[in-house]
Amino acid sequence: MPQPRPALFLDRDGVINIDHGYPHRVEDFDFMPDAADAIKFAHQSGFPIFVVTNQGGIGLGYFDIAAVHRFHTHMCECITAKGGQIMDIAICSHHPKAIDPEMRDCSCRKPKPGMILDLANRHQIDLSRSVMIGDRDTDMAAASAAGCHGILYSGGSLLPIMMEAVKQLSRTDESYS
Repeated sequence: MPQPRPALFLDRDGVINIDHGYPHRVEDFDFMPDAADAIKFAHQSGFPIFVVTNQGGIGLGYFDIAAVHRFHTHMCECITAKGGQIMDIAICSHHPKAIDPEMRDCSCRKPKPGMILDLANRHQIDLSRSVMIGDRDTDMAAASAAGCHGILYSGGSLLPIMMEAVKQLSRTDESYS
């Protein structure tokens, strides 16, 4: 079994792409400032990058999972074209006000850590050495509950935030070498 390694977890809406309100249509995809360059920088630094995203619009009936998959395929293609790479994406389709009562509660919707924990388990990630970048307190709470460091992004260029995250990942990676 491979040695657990540090990784970078990113929220999607408001971090990678502009949050137009439940973004799910390919034609509405727009990068946040410098997000593609920031992801390329992290990828070239050698750390796996994962996306953890609440997509409660599914539970609310605004769109279906197929729309989210099309959006993610497009997003990943755009990131790859710019030199970056997303290793995997975790989606939570639950929402407290979901149409179906069974879609109202779960262990994965941020601020709960389920998506991060699942990805870490599947990809042998050492969460104590990992970083989560998000734009909401729920992202920071999920990072904390999962045992990784959280960095709150409040807009503007994502590149300096990513540079700080990679710096933290590099420090933890060196201390375990």
